[in-house]
Amino acid sequence: MDHIVTVQDAVTAFADFMEPTAAELDAIDAEMPLIRAEMELLDAQIVVIDRAPTELDERRIRRARRRVLTAHRDYVNGLPTRKGGAA
Repeated sequence: MDHIVTVQDAVTAFADFMEPTAAELDAIDAEMPLIRAEMELLDAQIVVIDRAPTELDERRIRRARRRVLTAHRDYVNGLPTRKGGAA
């Protein structure tokens, strides 16, 4: 019979070495506007998952898609995105 054991000690033994570096945190920070825009689009799509979208829903999804495209363009070009601005 094989014994089932946890690997918790093996995983947490290297926890000090697994912290993100400053460069990794900066990369996450730079990508955050894109992540937020994608989350906003996903929220808008989830709202209409089980019903027909209204005109307001369609407008919200369209705006969210534009924000994703803008955030993606800015991220790829290395430019900061607008904070909270409407598209």
